[in-house]
Amino acid sequence: MTTFAVRPGSSRPLAGTGTLLRFALRRDRLMIPVWIAVNALMVLSMPGTLEGLYGTPAERADLIRQMETNSSLRAMVGPVFGDSLGALTAWRVGVYAAALAAVMSLLIVVRHTRDEEESGRQELVASGMVGRRASLTAALLAAAVANGVLALLVTAGLSGQGTRGALALGLGIAAVGMVFATMAAIVAQLTESARLARGLTAAVLGAAFVLRAAGDSATDDGSSVLTRLSPLGWLENLRPYASERWWVLALFAGAVALQGAVAYVLAGRRDLGMSFLPTRPGPASGRLGSAGALAWRLQRGSVLGWSIGFFLAGVVYGGMTDSAADLVGDNDNARRIIERMGGRSGLTDAFLASMVGMLGLIAALYIVASVLRLHGEETSGRAEPVLANAVGRVRWAAGHLVIAFGGAALIMLLAGLGLAVGHGRETGPILGACLVQLPAVWVVGGAAVLLHGVLPQAALAAWGIAGAVLLIGWVGPALDVPQAVLDVSPFGHLPKLPGESMRWGPVLVLTGLAALLVAGGLAGLRRRDMSA
Repeated sequence: MTTFAVRPGSSRPLAGTGTLLRFALRRDRLMIPVWIAVNALMVLSMPGTLEGLYGTPAERADLIRQMETNSSLRAMVGPVFGDSLGALTAWRVGVYAAALAAVMSLLIVVRHTRDEEESGRQELVASGMVGRRASLTAALLAAAVANGVLALLVTAGLSGQGTRGALALGLGIAAVGMVFATMAAIVAQLTESARLARGLTAAVLGAAFVLRAAGDSATDDGSSVLTRLSPLGWLENLRPYASERWWVLALFAGAVALQGAVAYVLAGRRDLGMSFLPTRPGPASGRLGSAGALAWRLQRGSVLGWSIGFFLAGVVYGGMTDSAADLVGDNDNARRIIERMGGRSGLTDAFLASMVGMLGLIAALYIVASVLRLHGEETSGRAEPVLANAVGRVRWAAGHLVIAFGGAALIMLLAGLGLAVGHGRETGPILGACLVQLPAVWVVGGAAVLLHGVLPQAALAAWGIAGAVLLIGWVGPALDVPQAVLDVSPFGHLPKLPGESMRWGPVLVLTGLAALLVAGGLAGLRRRDMSA
């Protein structure tokens, strides 16, 4: 057990901040490095990839012309502001790297604020000589450390493309992360549930992405009002490697300062464990007579959010399929990357298969988050009252696992429907392509179940597995890594539908492996002590 040795001085609002910060960084010693590594590698691998794709000035000029006239692709990745490798890197991954930094930041802040209060640990800490705002400050500082390290890695790694542009991109990505860190700090004061705090902040991030996408589809220079209302749009308008607009950083600083001040004011005006938006008093409506019903009640908001997101993503990806084929054109390198991700059955089918594969990789994040809800229920003590009744451990876990594994099937099904709607072609082959991703998704979920059941202290390492799979699937084909590396991921063994012929062997093997992992995790859960 970790003990706190905080010097007297609880009358000071920030007393004990240093100790709490060290504790937060120690708790997140696995999660933060994984998030930083995945994000940094995604950014730093891009110049080499783009050099292979657009190695000549003529190819880059053609790309810029295509982006100026293609609103669908601008909505996905934003406008291009320069033809250098640095400018193309900022265009291709800047928005997505910033979104990942935002997710990392909101998870850190909510975990060390509302999560701590909800579990009761914050009350224990507050009984010592700890200042009233020390926990909030430590959470924000932990997010700042994570974003600062990410900014340093991006700046150092891209400095060969130009120091000014690298610094602008690194600071911009970190600044977006801090905007959503302070946003999460506000939401954590307003809500009484950590789950709701994460969900609402993620919804704000989704709205920011939609605003930027709508604005960029309308203009090719980032000048739309909608783009300028989004922090992700601010990053675009910072224009790394394209006559940097350093004054945009003042917008980030102002937003961080204002939101941080609001969070501090709210934190000083509420009691510990309370919120400004109280939860609805019981009894709950509907039936909660089983462990499965309780699990559905706890996870239905997450399932709904992921379902809507996957359907809309499918519509967008389906709508840009023909445009992407036009953009690739005669670029042999780009064609090879898409064929490596989606097969050699024709460019359109290969692009569809690659988009289906990307959605499958993202679905792996959903299943890990859903499975680890078991870990959260156990460590917070909420599982004990349920298990104290006539509910066995396997039955309790099965309720959540049905939501996790069944929810993965649901969101992939909706993604297929969205792709069919957006592309306007026969629904059956696309739905089949999406559902074929499920065995690989389930293997990642099974690994999370095994970790929780056998090594609960290492359960959060499941995020590292999902991050590694995402990195291999996203960056591996572009870097032309050996097939042996791609085969480390379960997704590397799946048939690349809708273009290729169906191969049942890998699908059945992966499904069996997922079942074995789940069985092993449940067996470990039955034998070990709870909260051990």
